[in-house]
Amino acid sequence: MHLLIFQNSVIPVYTYGGTQRDIWAQGKEMVKMGHKISYLVKKGSSCPFGNIIPYNPNESIDLQIPDDVDILHFHAPLKEEITKNPFITTIHGNGKPGEEFDINTVFVSRNHAQRHNSEMFVYNGLDFDELGKVDLNARRRHLLFLAKASRREKNLKDCIWITKKAKRNLAVVGGKKITFSRHIKYYGMLGGEKKSKIIQHADALLFPVRWHEPLGLAILESLYFGCPVFGTEYGSLPELISKERGFLSNNMSELVEALKDMGQFNRRNCHEFVYDNFSAKKMTEDYLKLYEQILNGNTLNKENPRSLITKKVKLLPVCK
Repeated sequence: MHLLIFQNSVIPVYTYGGTQRDIWAQGKEMVKMGHKISYLVKKGSSCPFGNIIPYNPNESIDLQIPDDVDILHFHAPLKEEITKNPFITTIHGNGKPGEEFDINTVFVSRNHAQRHNSEMFVYNGLDFDELGKVDLNARRRHLLFLAKASRREKNLKDCIWITKKAKRNLAVVGGKKITFSRHIKYYGMLGGEKKSKIIQHADALLFPVRWHEPLGLAILESLYFGCPVFGTEYGSLPELISKERGFLSNNMSELVEALKDMGQFNRRNCHEFVYDNFSAKKMTEDYLKLYEQILNGNTLNKENPRSLITKKVKLLPVCK
């Protein structure tokens, strides 16, 4: 099978960029399984295992597709009609109120799908080779914030509050310095071995998001290194975080209290949960099953998915 993946960005990425890492990991797995992969992506991209086609936004996508492509996979909302090939779309974000999507649209968690009137989802998968080795007995030195700090819904502000109340240290990966404290260290945007090392030595990930998280690669990466997650009850979090793998509450004071007893959380359970369910190989196998459905003339949803929210809320509530 020859798969063409579209995403209007540059690949590979070395720091921030969850969707780009997803399509990179999927492409690698496709090639390992004997398939051919091409990427329709921004100029400046490169790939050692697949064909790069620089995307021209001023030209129809239909005209940019090689003749031998079997199926297209869009990792962004489709904004034009495609007639040349069958296709599938993965939505990684949340739709606007009432927004409707193509009938062959897939979401990234069960909760994400349900909030868009669909049952169709494929979990993101991690490239474990890229993350590196795991030491579940590693010394744990700090709490962790792992997200783009400029996004208010990721809630760095309350992570700092929780850290101070818990009298702990916080490593901030994904943001510039906004407060001066010897207990908070800012690392900016990191990737690869540097990021993995900081996660490996984290006692817990703080993830009190104030939006409905579609999935959360930061959650998966942290769990993979045996790091439990303390966050809110929004979006995918209840789907991922059991009592063995962390603690959820929309009350920040309750998160502070839960941090006092780290011994109740099972680091091996955290790691094995991700290893068994969120590999790039499993993600790719799940997508291949959907490709076959579409190539056989079936649709993935009974009707067009649409966002069920009626009013956009900037920040979901939390309390202290």
